[in-house]
Amino acid sequence: QVQLVESGGGLVQPGGSLRLSCAASGITLDRYAIGWFRQAPGKEREGVSCISSSNDITYYADSVKGRFTIARDNAKNTVYLQMNSLKPEDTAVYYCAAYLVFPGTPPFDGSSWSNPLGYDYWGQGTQVTVSS
Repeated sequence: QVQLVESGGGLVQPGGSLRLSCAASGITLDRYAIGWFRQAPGKEREGVSCISSSNDITYYADSVKGRFTIARDNAKNTVYLQMNSLKPEDTAVYYCAAYLVFPGTPPFDGSSWSNPLGYDYWGQGTQVTVSS
């Protein structure tokens, strides 16, 4: 049974930092691109960041570039999202998702990494609230 479990969310003041973790079981993450998405109340789910299955190519939404960093630890089967300089507009439920990549498949084209429809597995989400 495949499980993705997010952790590390919470309440933080503007300008603060959080590190989210996405721990996988039932799959080996080195065969998957891993994306982080978020969804605020009344808004659509949006792609935040993604890391490729190999070569660690990373992708970021313009709204988080320079503030968020995605990284993977294949030995721990875990992907992290370091979030710095948090803003109130970052408040949302954050989800990680796994996208199976077949050998020889080219990297994501343009912003295709941010399309949630292509992902095979999803976690349950973790709440991030940025407020003073």
